[in-house]
Amino acid sequence: MVTPVLRAIHIHPVKSLTACTTDEAAVEPWGLDGDRRWMLIDSEGRVVTQRQLPRLATLSATPSPGGGVVLAAPGSEPLTVDVPDPAATVLAELFGSEVEVVEAAGAAHAWFGARLGAEVRLVHLDEPSHRRSIDPAYSRPGETVSFADGFPLLLTARASLDALNSLIAQGEYADEGPLPMSRFRPNAVVDGTTPWAEDGWRRIAIGEVAFRVAKPCGRCIVTTTDQRTAERGREPLRTLARHRRSGKSLHFGQNLIPEGTGVIRVGDPVRVLARQARPSDRPGQPAGGGGALAE
Repeated sequence: MVTPVLRAIHIHPVKSLTACTTDEAAVEPWGLDGDRRWMLIDSEGRVVTQRQLPRLATLSATPSPGGGVVLAAPGSEPLTVDVPDPAATVLAELFGSEVEVVEAAGAAHAWFGARLGAEVRLVHLDEPSHRRSIDPAYSRPGETVSFADGFPLLLTARASLDALNSLIAQGEYADEGPLPMSRFRPNAVVDGTTPWAEDGWRRIAIGEVAFRVAKPCGRCIVTTTDQRTAERGREPLRTLARHRRSGKSLHFGQNLIPEGTGVIRVGDPVRVLARQARPSDRPGQPAGGGGALAE
């Protein structure tokens, strides 16, 4: 049997901006080091993502020493943003919950406003160890997350993307495929599995770091956004709705919670430590590898 391997690692220094690819990353309790420690909010303090502003896909942020970021956009001068003084925090709303954040310097707000045509503010998560808890239905006491949608890491598998692209090719919007993995904005991409094998994982180890597989990732309109042009289509949501639906949720990828810290590297083996019950063993779940798991 071929052992799956970690084929790619991605971090997103600013939530919803272009991902950065790296050969290795430190795993912290709340996610990969440098992943989604910054985000944008509107004038009311609500998070702003590609859901509202798909043009965010055309902007990039790369890490700078000390936890800051360097912002860049086509045809623009880059802007270095330092970690702000944590002396004063403000409240931001992130998917219905409030979290304390620290605002960046005004130059960062102006930089984004000029490129997006919208009033936004860049904010930083100064204390990821206690600012934002993971949904208690899937976590243990004290477990936290960065500005990621809900969980510290997102894992996807290349074999599953290949299978999804095959399904897209058979549908009415076949001309939109094949889709790249960037549409799904993962942290860890695994190679060497069968399609949808990750549905059956309950605990895994990437290299020497163990993770719990919390739940399948429900997908949203961001997956229909071309990450190079910011143009939107209909796939993959149309195909996921036909083949990867569980209730109202459309699934691709798995959310992970670290059980420890360490460093993961491209090429690390991915070992399955425990498996989920087979779908056919759970009432109301479809049997077979293509079925989506319940949330």
